[in-house]
Order: sequence, then C-alpha cells, then structure tokens
Amino acid sequence: MAAAAAWGATSAQASFLAGDALDTAADVLAWVVLVMVPLIGIAVFWIVHVLPEKIAHKNHHPQTKAIQTLCLLSLVFGGLLWPIAWLWAFTRPVTYKLAYGTDKADEYFDDYGAKARAGELSDIELSRFRGELDSMHARGTLAPHLATLRDELAAPTAVEAATADAGGSR
Repeated sequence: MAAAAAWGATSAQASFLAGDALDTAADVLAWVVLVMVPLIGIAVFWIVHVLPEKIAHKNHHPQTKAIQTLCLLSLVFGGLLWPIAWLWAFTRPVTYKLAYGTDKADEYFDDYGAKARAGELSDIELSRFRGELDSMHARGTLAPHLATLRDELAAPTAVEAATADAGGSR
C-alpha cells in the first residue's frame, strides 16, 4: 500500500507562482527590501538618538539644550556619544542645583506659573512651587520674570482675602 501511495503522489511546488510571475515577484520583493530596510533603519536610528533629548525635556532638565546638542553630535559620530547623552538625561545636575538653587529648567517654572495663575494647582503643589521660588530668591538666583511671578503668588487672591476678612470679623 505504501508503494502505491508513493507511485501515485504528484510533485510538490514551493510557490503558488511559476515561471515569469515568480521572477517578477522576486524582483519586486528585492527592490522593496533594498529601499525600505535602509529607510526604516535610518528612522529607527534617528528616533533612538533623540530619546535622551525627549526624556530631558519631559523631566524639565535644566541642561536640555546641551543634551540636544550631544544627541545631534552623536548622530554625526555614529552613535558613540549616545550613551553619554542617555546618562546625562537621567541624572540631576548636582552642581547646577548648588549654583542656581534648582535642578529644573525655566520652562518648568513658566508652566507651573501659568497653572498657578489659572488656579489649576492644588494647595500642596502651590505651596511647594512657592517654596522653590522662595529658595531661589534667598540664593539670589531668581530670574526677573520669576521674581514677578513669586510676588504675584505671594499676594493674596480675592478669594483668600475674602476668607481672611470673614474669619477676622467673627
């Protein structure tokens, strides 16, 4: 019975295409691979090399611009500087905090200042933000626009003034 099955078997084909159609499909696939793989490789290489900059921006790192420059240099030098940029983005600059009283970028204070003016911060966040501005003011490292913001936040709002008046008249 096994011999009859072997004699009656037809030949197997490795592809559903045959002849010129198979050659054309192979040519198209080769061109797609030759064009798309390098483009995808370059895109992934670029995206990975920009990650330290994005992380530094998200964490309000005060040296984001320098990290961005190092990422661009790393692209030029084939990725050799990328580990340094990665480590730099995840570390807090201790000497920067000693010199300037903060380890956050100016954009952080601008964003939080806008949220504080709009009343979007909780009491805890607002007091922490005021404390950061006060410590920078005590060191003498507060920028003029942040000094104005500090004065605005120190002044009582209309709601706080009304609450204080109502509490004092009892």
